[in-house]
Amino acid sequence: MSATPKTALTIAGSDSGGGAGIQADLRTFFACGVHGMTAITAVTVQNSLGVQGFTEIPPEVVSAQIKAVAGDMGVNAAKTGMLATAEIIAAVAKTLDEVHIGRNASVPFVVDPVAASMTGDALLRDEALEAIRTELFPRATLVTPNLDEVRLLTGVEVTDRDSQRDAARALLDLGPMWVLVKGGHLYDDPECVDLLSDGVQHIELTGRRVDTKHTHGGGDTLASSITAFLAKGLGVPDAVDEGKRFIERCVAEAYPLGEGVGPVSPFWRLA
Repeated sequence: MSATPKTALTIAGSDSGGGAGIQADLRTFFACGVHGMTAITAVTVQNSLGVQGFTEIPPEVVSAQIKAVAGDMGVNAAKTGMLATAEIIAAVAKTLDEVHIGRNASVPFVVDPVAASMTGDALLRDEALEAIRTELFPRATLVTPNLDEVRLLTGVEVTDRDSQRDAARALLDLGPMWVLVKGGHLYDDPECVDLLSDGVQHIELTGRRVDTKHTHGGGDTLASSITAFLAKGLGVPDAVDEGKRFIERCVAEAYPLGEGVGPVSPFWRLA
């Protein structure tokens, strides 16, 4: 009999194209050596060309999924992705408190605030953005916004590494323990620099910029790899460093699929 691996829970939407969302989280969890569990918040209709529509899961069903796995199997770390509505966000926050997940408990909680499309357009209504700020961020061990999500959530426009620090301060003011301001959208920077901060430590994580358009699911994959390493017992700086190295290789190994944007790939871990 094999030893039971650590467990990680993703609370997110399903991607019918398999490149992002729940599907990206589960394959990342597998590649990082943890057992993945899910609470599905929405079913999307999408492919490599984009999202054509989605159906929300009732908030009480999202809550029941979290309680079912947490009560029986246990959760070593959890993350969120697409949460769709303010009602779902409120239900998730209340349930996380009930099952003792989050910054005031022993189980790390990563918030990937999926709030902007690949073109930078808002994916959530104003009330859902406000719920992310007030319900999720104060419970988060770590938040991992891209620069478009930083702008939508804080109003800070990140244009260089100095304004990246301004964004980190604005995000920390919303209550998380740590923030990771991702620099992938600073296209004029020859390097891809992410800033990790808890207000005292300011850690720049530098990586090479890969020349590819195939980056679908990149944010999900980074957040879920960090969650996996937190589940395995690493502290936040070490988990983020491992996640950064993981996503760099996944982007380098990304492949074309369909007529649009292909997914980043964790398949290199199987070689």
